[in-house]
Amino acid sequence: MPTLNWIGKEKVINHHQDVPYRVLEHQYGYTADNREQPQSTGSGNKIIHGDNLEALKSLLPEYEGKIKCIYIDPPYNTGNENWAYNDNVNDPKIKKWLYSVVGKEGEDLSRHDKWLCMIYPRLKLLHKLLDKDGILLISIDDFELTYLKLILDEIFGFKGFFANFVWRRRVSSSMANSWISKDHEYIVAYSKSPDTVFVRGEERDMEKYNLSDGDGRFYASMPLTVGMTKEMRPNQWYELKNPKTGTGYWPAKGRVWGFYPPTMKQKVDENLVIFPEDFPDKKLTTPRLKSFPEDAKRDRKPLSTWIFEQNQEIDTLDAHFIKTAKNEEGTRLLKNIFGDVIFSYAKPVSLIHSLIGQFTKDNDIVIDSFAGSGTTAHAVLNLNKQDGGNRKFILVEMEDYAETITAERVKRVINGYSDKEGTGGGFDYYELGKPLFTGENNEFLNEEVETGKIREYIWYSETRTPYTPPDPAADNPYFLGKKEDSAYYFIYEKHSLTTLDFDSLATIKTPAAQYVIYADNCLLPKEFMTLKNIIFKKIPRDITQF
Repeated sequence: MPTLNWIGKEKVINHHQDVPYRVLEHQYGYTADNREQPQSTGSGNKIIHGDNLEALKSLLPEYEGKIKCIYIDPPYNTGNENWAYNDNVNDPKIKKWLYSVVGKEGEDLSRHDKWLCMIYPRLKLLHKLLDKDGILLISIDDFELTYLKLILDEIFGFKGFFANFVWRRRVSSSMANSWISKDHEYIVAYSKSPDTVFVRGEERDMEKYNLSDGDGRFYASMPLTVGMTKEMRPNQWYELKNPKTGTGYWPAKGRVWGFYPPTMKQKVDENLVIFPEDFPDKKLTTPRLKSFPEDAKRDRKPLSTWIFEQNQEIDTLDAHFIKTAKNEEGTRLLKNIFGDVIFSYAKPVSLIHSLIGQFTKDNDIVIDSFAGSGTTAHAVLNLNKQDGGNRKFILVEMEDYAETITAERVKRVINGYSDKEGTGGGFDYYELGKPLFTGENNEFLNEEVETGKIREYIWYSETRTPYTPPDPAADNPYFLGKKEDSAYYFIYEKHSLTTLDFDSLATIKTPAAQYVIYADNCLLPKEFMTLKNIIFKKIPRDITQF
């Protein structure tokens, strides 16, 4: 598989592993009923202010492999926008690039390299967060499309490519520097699983397409022709006869059979070809191919990659289309919410609403780590109100307007704005907090971090599952929990050294086949620990840094 190389790639390819793990510090909760409140809302919705690379790392303990849909709208790197990211890469060259603002003043051959250095580690973390059946959607234009697809192929694998959706973002007559009007852009879609399917869509007429084999087993019928002319594929232009009746069929105009004659005869002999006279009540007009549901269930029309405008008539054969507005909607909507034009090119809510609606259902989680004005949260709240769902959103915004614009918009959507009724709901607002480790080489555990956050991190580093605090009465105060017959203990005090010895061992109540115990020191004999299946891990030396 082709791969992409760029200046600085070797410095950032594993940079996501070196990103400091920071805790999320809850600032306030917000609900339609109580407005701002100090306690958590329990809604599952989060707005996080801070660098999105570090924020994504902080989400891993709770959300790795749990995000059903990720939508991001990163900088397009056209030179018309300014962007800057401090990613703590130690290489002086990368530091210089990522500390500086990239815009028209950065017009040089390395601007692509800078963009790739910024986006690559973020995509690596988003890949970790994505559910095995989830979908990643990225808005982009021609400037970085080719490079983006190559690095996504590298991270997700070539088979992870799902689609390139094409969306008309504006109607433009501007030809300042070209006779080409760049009025379309793309939403690149990738998934971890080639079997990922969209949730919504128009159903086919299953009486027409689903048939029975007589033994209670149903199959879908698929076209036998492909869009090639007889001049292009002469060996696939022939008369196909029903061996039972002798009735002959030719491909439709402008098409040929999808198989060469020997292969088609094999399909007929294996009883995999359906002829119209075999099912006259189904009104089939041409032979079709059996395809059993476990191979290719066709109960819904395929989703077209062409995104239509809301008021546009669609004249098509058998596809389901997303219909949305253009960028003008996003600009007008923000003016309606805030009374002023906050962003000139905000994505329309209808676009994100339609995309998320295709790939999520009740209780699914959606992440947008380039949150901007909060369009994704707006779309999720609208979608939940529309279908009664309980989807959750997580937004990350690094700029200072995270609270005054991003969070403020969500508040107004929840409560209603202008003549729009509120959606209801709530969210919790977080700041990116202190790093869990300190020191030049992250060799020290940060004692300023709340112990509960450290326990959550330790549990995740050991089990790769979210932490649920155990019942305090179930064991001693240092008990983290039990998983797959291993019990975990974190014997830690902020202002004193702790020791694993026979006295501390005597307080353990949970029976397990193996014990993993963290402490500052250990006085137990090695032979005894081997006999009792006890694994000692020294704080902080043996704490895994992921």
